Amino acid sequence: MARDGKLRGEVSLYCSVTASYSFLFDILARLRRAHPRIEIKLRTGDPEDAIARVQRGHADIAIAAKPRRLPSGLAFRRIAVSPLLFIAALDHRAPADTADWARCPMILNERGLARERVDRWFRDRGVPAVIYAQVAGNEAIVSMVSLGLGVGVVPEIVLENSPLAQKVRVLDVEPALAPYEVGLVTLGKQRSNPLVDAVWNTVDP
Repeated sequence: MARDGKLRGEVSLYCSVTASYSFLFDILARLRRAHPRIEIKLRTGDPEDAIARVQRGHADIAIAAKPRRLPSGLAFRRIAVSPLLFIAALDHRAPADTADWARCPMILNERGLARERVDRWFRDRGVPAVIYAQVAGNEAIVSMVSLGLGVGVVPEIVLENSPLAQKVRVLDVEPALAPYEVGLVTLGKQRSNPLVDAVWNTVDP
């Protein structure tokens, strides 16, 4: 804190490219108005790495999807809820029944929350997913799906920000996958850091 009582310093923040488009502008705009001397050190990358980077001390705060069970020692503050969508190319025939899904090529994240939910969706139907490709990053899924290579699953916020959104369609799939809760994540003990707390409070409780 500076001698004039205003917060000054640096906070490291990690998020995906999609999160930087979707949420970061509002967070930084509010932070700049309230605390213009706080600097953000931003790193972008695979969203599935976000929580691990906070746990390892590589980022003070991350924008991340909340897992089914939040690891102990972490605090989470929700920003938004985003449905998980099955998507296909415009001319791709949608699977109509279990037999179709058993033959449908899938383009999925190689790991993470969305992959866990898709794997469970297929297990509940008693059919194995036919994996055409496994990728790191949701943007690549939209690209491959738009080429007609298979059906993919991405959060709605990814599709909304994709330049290829008009080249794919959302499939009406039942039951729907559980949505993403997206929010800020930090170590609980970091809440006592006034710089981290200033960023935390840019999101309405």
